[in-house]
Amino acid sequence: MAALALVSSAAAARAQQSLPGSDAAGRPEVKSTDAGILRKVAFEQNLNAQLPLDTILKDESGRDVAIGAYFGKKPVVLLFVYFECPMLCTLELNGLIRNLRALSLSVGNEFDIVTVSIDPTETPALARAKKKGYVARYNRPGAEAGWHFLTGDRAAIQRLTDVVGFKFAYDPKSKQYAHPAGLVVVTPQGRLARYIYGVDFPANNLRWALVEASAGKIGTPVDRMLLMCFHYDPSTGRYNFVVMAAVRILGVATLAGLAAFVSLSFARDRQRSRRGTRPTDPLTD
Repeated sequence: MAALALVSSAAAARAQQSLPGSDAAGRPEVKSTDAGILRKVAFEQNLNAQLPLDTILKDESGRDVAIGAYFGKKPVVLLFVYFECPMLCTLELNGLIRNLRALSLSVGNEFDIVTVSIDPTETPALARAKKKGYVARYNRPGAEAGWHFLTGDRAAIQRLTDVVGFKFAYDPKSKQYAHPAGLVVVTPQGRLARYIYGVDFPANNLRWALVEASAGKIGTPVDRMLLMCFHYDPSTGRYNFVVMAAVRILGVATLAGLAAFVSLSFARDRQRSRRGTRPTDPLTD
């Protein structure tokens, strides 16, 4: 996962503390159980929903800004992460960078990116550091002005994630967030046009989604299989790559089957040898 920032005044923290289902820092909290965590994590496809463009967040300099300031002229890639995430968010952002480099369209020219931290304790300073690193890796003119890393209080974050359908929860045991993987391509007017799940965002898919969104077109629901490739394990506070786990299980099963076949073949040959008969091919015997 990738990582995201710390922000909120003492007054805001006190206000957030009184909210139900949150810890002292205002993070939405659930008991650290499989059922409790996994019931909270989802990524619903609210296609054509209108983002609340008057939602106030903080930019990398710490300045209050309405998220609508990043809309109006170009489509926007919107993703929710947190800057201090130990695994999944980093995989998402690395996958995005890898495919952005293969994309003919450029951040800051044909489209913008808005990255919002889901952790209300993360600060603009942390967002600024994260932006610096990824803009440098992307290394294209215009990216500095087109890629935004934002933080906010719990109310602002929840307002945005509710509309987008991004459902997450804080696990106090591991001190990490359980959250889905993916991004949303949004029209210049702030309407949700296309969901892309997972941690790899193929350049062709991105390009097509951006071209459609720039014309105000809304896509159709996509397969949620990639969303389920990552499974949060509250007992370890980590994400397990379920697909790879399944491949490993199948691989072990295959090896076990081959071993059993070979053992059976040798056993047959030994029995024939004792009977003085000629060994035959076990596949034709």
